[in-house]
Amino acid sequence: MVDIDNYHYLKQLPKGWQLKKFDDLILEKRNGIYKKKEFHGRGTKIINMGELFGYDFISNQEMKRIELNEKERDKYLVRDGDLLFARRSLVLEGSGKCSLIVNPKEETTFESSMILTRINQKEVNSKFLYYLFASPLGRALMASIASQTAVSGITGSNLVELIIPVPPLPTQRKIAGILSAYDDLIENNARRIEILEEMARMLYREWFVKFRFPVGDGEDGGNGGGDRPSSNHPVELVESELGLIPKGWEVKTLKDVCTKINYGFTAKAQDTQNSESDPKFLRITDIVPSVIDWERVPYCEIEERKIDQYLLSEGDIVIARTGATVGYAKRLHKRHEKTIFASYLVRLRVDESIVKNEYIGLIVESDEYKQFIKANMTGSAQPQANAQIMTSLPILIPPQELQEKFKKIVTDILDQKELLQIKNINLRKTRDLLLPRLISGEIDVEELDINLGAMND
Repeated sequence: MVDIDNYHYLKQLPKGWQLKKFDDLILEKRNGIYKKKEFHGRGTKIINMGELFGYDFISNQEMKRIELNEKERDKYLVRDGDLLFARRSLVLEGSGKCSLIVNPKEETTFESSMILTRINQKEVNSKFLYYLFASPLGRALMASIASQTAVSGITGSNLVELIIPVPPLPTQRKIAGILSAYDDLIENNARRIEILEEMARMLYREWFVKFRFPVGDGEDGGNGGGDRPSSNHPVELVESELGLIPKGWEVKTLKDVCTKINYGFTAKAQDTQNSESDPKFLRITDIVPSVIDWERVPYCEIEERKIDQYLLSEGDIVIARTGATVGYAKRLHKRHEKTIFASYLVRLRVDESIVKNEYIGLIVESDEYKQFIKANMTGSAQPQANAQIMTSLPILIPPQELQEKFKKIVTDILDQKELLQIKNINLRKTRDLLLPRLISGEIDVEELDINLGAMND
């Protein structure tokens, strides 16, 4: 049972707020479903731990599927407003991680490593509860009930015994509405980032896979009337180890086009608990999400004489070489702090006189590159791929003039993407500063005239 006196937020509640047991705010709780492998791969969408840790709001993301019978469908389908909690995690901070179910368009269930709580909407607003459990208070409450064995975890029986601060329902809705406004902006920017990423990938496929690249009239002695797609100007193809390619193009390996290939810095735990005067320390966990959240990248103490060996520059590419995420890669764009990289990453620096790093970045960030690595890696318990494997991929080298045109277009796309990422970082900062003050009642929203719209219906 949590000791309420340990949490200053709970000592002096604003007028009208109450302390309530979580169990009094829910209609039911249950653990998720477990089924044998023969039932996987078809049927109902299932939320796994990847979705729980990857998304704060789970709605209509792509998921694996599992076959359910009618009794299981009645018992295990999620609904709008349900809260899911991680029952176990490899690290203490992950225990009790909470996600909110938001208007699923398709029947969806959840796996056995999670606890579902169905909220009594007459008593409490689901979004308010989600933000409460995401706040410092919520994380402290979860830590108070988490077992700290080899795998940290919580139980449903301990979860429902938690004592939490509950303002009047209109106040809950206002708090949730304020915080949701930030998350809505963040989500909109994230969608725009996805569109920009897809634009870059489509351009790459059109020019360098389908060979529908622009051909300038002036290049062939024309009147300089501008570029036009090569589909209107047939490309002569020749045989290569990659199949038919345009005449004059080359095939090389990644190794052939790199000026630097090296493993990162080996840091001790205490090295990453230092000040902002130290460089950032890029890890595998930082490059797995679709974008690098530089606010979450720690600083690392390193001897001055070693920094140059591991210092990352614009255009450098880092690739995970071990673990379940082997082959995940990121190309660094323009805006980042002084950064070194961890030993479980491999850094590639491209020779720009041969090929543009933007072009190579799209190749190694692709699913096809991950598949290539997985097909060639060693180890089963702990998959690994060394630098030799990672740089053995055969790649197509287009003419420099075409690469320059591609670089010009793609750089503009990447610039827009990076600016949106920075906007989201700033939005998260503001939201995270407001979150504990709103949840504790330090900021009084009772008299605020907020148009909540449909977000809290």
